[in-house]
Amino acid sequence: MMGRVPDDPKLPQGRLSRFAKLAALGAKAGANLLRDASGELAAKQTAEVLGSMRGLAAKAGQMASYVDGVVPAGQRDAFEAALSKLRNATPSSSYADVRNIVEADLGAPIDQLFAEFDETPIASASIGQVHRAVLRDVDGLDGLEVAVKVQHAGIHEAVESDLANASSLGVMKSVMLGKHFKVERAIAEVKRTFRAELDYRAEAENQAWFTRFHADEPRIHIPAVVRERSGPRVFTSEFVRGKSFEEACALPEQERAAYAATMWRFVFRGLLVGGRFNADPHPGNYFFHDDGRVTFLDFGCVVTSPDQRRRFARDAHLGAIARDREAFRRSARLMLELKGGNFEEVVLGYLERAYAPLFSSPYRVTREFAGGMVSGLVDAASIGRKTKVSEFAPMPDGMVFMNRLQFGFYSVLARLDCAVDYAGLERSFLEGTD
Repeated sequence: MMGRVPDDPKLPQGRLSRFAKLAALGAKAGANLLRDASGELAAKQTAEVLGSMRGLAAKAGQMASYVDGVVPAGQRDAFEAALSKLRNATPSSSYADVRNIVEADLGAPIDQLFAEFDETPIASASIGQVHRAVLRDVDGLDGLEVAVKVQHAGIHEAVESDLANASSLGVMKSVMLGKHFKVERAIAEVKRTFRAELDYRAEAENQAWFTRFHADEPRIHIPAVVRERSGPRVFTSEFVRGKSFEEACALPEQERAAYAATMWRFVFRGLLVGGRFNADPHPGNYFFHDDGRVTFLDFGCVVTSPDQRRRFARDAHLGAIARDREAFRRSARLMLELKGGNFEEVVLGYLERAYAPLFSSPYRVTREFAGGMVSGLVDAASIGRKTKVSEFAPMPDGMVFMNRLQFGFYSVLARLDCAVDYAGLERSFLEGTD
């Protein structure tokens, strides 16, 4: 758990004010990097500005804090140290705002809803903050210790401003890359997914689905949802304690490997069998327990894969497990709706590298490998700009957040730094599935 973070009621909400903050940050950070190659001052300023903005700006900072390949190697340590605070310690909203939102959402005074409600948050992140509480007047659950996540006041307006700015940048990107990249479609997917993340009722449904799906998995734990104390801006669930990600990374390799195996099973069984994945794998979303058990948190950013694509993805995984390169390429081609030619070869080559943990299992995911996934996608996009339209295949709907999952999840595994038989693990839950 964390200590108190400072209240900051001045959440900038307007589109122009948020854009201006980012523009000013870019100029200051660039100037500071010229003076200090380590990036320490630029990193500190970046964390302070993105934290105060919260919303999608803070989410971008969270990703930069742990996704390898986003920040140049020379400044990586400085930015990771500074931006890691954005995972659970952005400036918090005042207790008065929290109380008003809880009472408006749940329709009763806070002391009638909870026997205890800690005014100081235990965590504050991009969209909301978390308070420890104890239930009152809930059948069968009286006295249960719970975590109550409450959205920051003004966060809806802030996120809409960020999305509007993203649309403007998307238009510029479309002009630079070419219409065949279908940037507008990707921006629409981003808007749809992040807007859904603002509705905690949807998150409650997502969390309940994953709880049911993984009910028979002894090493996968998902906190129970308390629907009686949840609403559009308030989300209450079972309170969980455990080791942090940083603590887990300091354990012996055998224990780290058990955690990595549990996390891989959670991600890929959910995706390849259930057709859903949580696209926000950042290190603050896990608690670690004995015997390889992991608690998974935060189901706001969940994406459902169309059933046909799920089958193609499963078959690609089975091909990689069997080390059958042609079977893998055949399924991957269908999954990504490729059209042949040089661009297809580039994309399939990139995917083969991405599936190395299966092709070369047992495998140790490294930070260099994770960072190579980011640079490899950038290289593929560069080649795509020069590809004739008849051979270019834009990213299918639903794949934007798959990339976010892949980059983030591999970067998390790299920090666990352990060798795991991922192929054998997948074989145990994939063979015989449809």
